[in-house]
Amino acid sequence: MTGIGQGEFARAFGWTLLLAVLFANPAAAASAPGTHEGVASCGGSTCHGRLAPTGKTVRQNELITWQDTTSAAGSHSQAWQVLTRSRAQGIAQRLGLGRAENAKDCLGCHAGPAAARGSKYQVSDGVGCETCHGGAGGWLVSHYAVNSTHAANVKNGMTALDDPRTRANLCLDCHFGSAKPGQFVTHKMMAAGHPRVSFELDLYSALQRHYDFDADYVKRKPLASGIKFWAVGQALAVERQLSLYGDGVHTNEGAFPEFYFFDCQSCHRRISDEPNAALTAEANPARPLPPGTPPFNDENMIMLSAIARVAAPGEGASFDAAARSFHTAMAQNHVTTAAASQLAGAARALANALATHTFNRGETFAALEAVLNGAAARYTDYQGGAQAVMAADTLLNALVAQGHVNRANAEGVRPQINRLYAAVRDTNAWRPAEFRDAIRQLAGAVGRLK
Repeated sequence: MTGIGQGEFARAFGWTLLLAVLFANPAAAASAPGTHEGVASCGGSTCHGRLAPTGKTVRQNELITWQDTTSAAGSHSQAWQVLTRSRAQGIAQRLGLGRAENAKDCLGCHAGPAAARGSKYQVSDGVGCETCHGGAGGWLVSHYAVNSTHAANVKNGMTALDDPRTRANLCLDCHFGSAKPGQFVTHKMMAAGHPRVSFELDLYSALQRHYDFDADYVKRKPLASGIKFWAVGQALAVERQLSLYGDGVHTNEGAFPEFYFFDCQSCHRRISDEPNAALTAEANPARPLPPGTPPFNDENMIMLSAIARVAAPGEGASFDAAARSFHTAMAQNHVTTAAASQLAGAARALANALATHTFNRGETFAALEAVLNGAAARYTDYQGGAQAVMAADTLLNALVAQGHVNRANAEGVRPQINRLYAAVRDTNAWRPAEFRDAIRQLAGAVGRLK
């Protein structure tokens, strides 16, 4: 043997033989459609397990990105691991769930919800590749076949994450909740220590991204703009929220409504009996609620109303009317199934309209203006303010990505966005009047970028 050692030859020959067997008889490598084959099935060095992004078509270091514990991109890989730590164990103990890493109420989101599991599947992988991309049993072979196409993979069961509606509905299962087992964070869980849940599709996707928006990507898949993902995500978050609230299963928690759906700060405020104590609750112009009525969490409703006025004013007017009717009904009866259904339908119609809309430069600027200035009076509560900051970040990044704003000029307003992030870092330090002033100042700075 010259030029290659016996061990190297054996490994190369074995890999070549394996490929020959797989391509000669694809069914031998394929499991039943929907089967979760496990992260290990994606991690070969010729697939997605390289140490550096040196692939010709895709990076091929996606597994390393997924495992990176130093960035948000690695959070999905840690989803099951966090259940073994003290915070999760304390939550599970308070709720009487036993060990958190084994609790069904936790595993629906902290591990892949796989009904069918292949031989390499490990629950300790957390939110693995197939949790988002779909069980690979039906598409793994076609995925690495020569001349494979994205359309063929989707036909064989891969999840079409390039479609904003598909992606939003998938992400919402865990990042807001669903009717599936173990995929709903109750107020009891939050009271026991679970973090508050919030959702913004485009920003969350950007934090998790392990691929490049290059010419090859556009050749294989449609390239949806950041503003489209953001807008559709807002619409479907409202639709999911109202659908769950109105389904009769998640509406109540004992004698009380399920407070998960309500604005946390509306109840968790400072209380004082002093005669000169300043009220911390503010009236909201879009919610006709009497003082003392817990408001439904409308952070995504505010965003959706803002973008609808720009891109779908007809559907937006119907949505605003349905939202007002819903809030009115909330003040009269906490079980508002009909009003919730109507508002969910209006949000669904907006999602469909926004998913097919092409956003130009003027509309993206108008959407940013609507969030920063037009909706500013509605930022009376912490959760709406936090959502507005994420929107400002997302929409400014969209303008840069589309080539509508010079990156260096956009960086000039970054300090103001960072100050707004700081203003919403601590719910107990929320100062609504100061926040509204600051976000209007950001609106002025963004306006000068035109």
